[in-house]
Amino acid sequence: MTAPRPRPDRLFPIDSMNISRRKKVITAIILALALLLVSCFLPPRPFDEKKWRAQVESTDPALLYAPHLRGGRYFNPWMPMQRGFMSFLRWVISEKTPYPQAEEYNLPPVISGLYKRIRSTPGDFIAWIGHSTFLIRINGEYWITDPMFSERALLPKRKTPPGLSLDEFLALPGRKNVIISHNHYDHLDSKSIRRLSTDTRVFVPMGLKAMVNNFGKKKVVEMDWWQTVSCGDRCQVVCLPAQHWSRRISQNTDTTLWASFLLVTRGRKIYYGGDSGYFIGYREIGRLYPDIDYALLPVTAYAPRWFMHYAHMDPGESLEAFRDLGARYFIPTQWGTFRLGEEPIGEIPSALSRAAQSSDTDPARLLVMSIGQLLPIDNQKQKFEQ
Repeated sequence: MTAPRPRPDRLFPIDSMNISRRKKVITAIILALALLLVSCFLPPRPFDEKKWRAQVESTDPALLYAPHLRGGRYFNPWMPMQRGFMSFLRWVISEKTPYPQAEEYNLPPVISGLYKRIRSTPGDFIAWIGHSTFLIRINGEYWITDPMFSERALLPKRKTPPGLSLDEFLALPGRKNVIISHNHYDHLDSKSIRRLSTDTRVFVPMGLKAMVNNFGKKKVVEMDWWQTVSCGDRCQVVCLPAQHWSRRISQNTDTTLWASFLLVTRGRKIYYGGDSGYFIGYREIGRLYPDIDYALLPVTAYAPRWFMHYAHMDPGESLEAFRDLGARYFIPTQWGTFRLGEEPIGEIPSALSRAAQSSDTDPARLLVMSIGQLLPIDNQKQKFEQ
């Protein structure tokens, strides 16, 4: 009697898990190819600037003070954000706005030797390290905004180096203070925060204290919108609203707050806008805190407008925010380092110049800095270090 042949699946067991994974991979490849094909035919969505402006103007200023936490998630009560995966998907697969090839390489100049110039410069100053990272020295203390020294902001890679290395920053004498505006990776860089000394004082919006504590920082001041804390002799930090959102891989959407900040010291007020879309809050901040000396405002990731308009400002809106604040000088932030929107990261100087001309803004009040540039602060006279 002939013995029965063993079934092939007994000799070579079929791994149902591998088959399932294979199907998923094949499905993902087919979907990616389909999206790529669709993107060749899907034009950018039009955007109505007048309608958007009317929506901004119709918001109630009283809502700037309304509760902004519901069910464990923060929101902008004056104009809650409408988001959806389909909108994001459409942006990904839509045709991209063409820009002149030269603008892709028009990066901001990088001035070397900032550490030596800091050590040899007496008095107070503002220096641009790159992206949203600014180093401010006032009354002998250092303040740094959204310290980002890493090569990548999760995925986007730096196009320009920081004007000061993290080791050089750590070597500076005196107490150091950090202001963090929100938890996006280009603003809250865990590698940079972890390397700061344990006694560094860190000011963060609501919900971020535990994370920064886990990064090894113990002196963390968690603040809500419109809250003021003392930071020394005639020194205050004011936490103020911004129109944005929050998300990290380790944190769900909007479970931590986003904010702008005002640093008030003897005879000086410096506003740091973090990341924000244009909203009526700038007028209220300017009304409550007149005579702001410097407004550091974001100008980036504004294209395409139909997708980016809520959470980011274009050059015209940033200039309007500057006028709303009533500040003396405007310093653009968050450009020239990471490409986050469709627009070239180096187009901001020319775009701001055009916007200033069309709005009759005095160009002398626009301080477009180079990376590594140091701006001495003097109540009587302001000038760039060339």
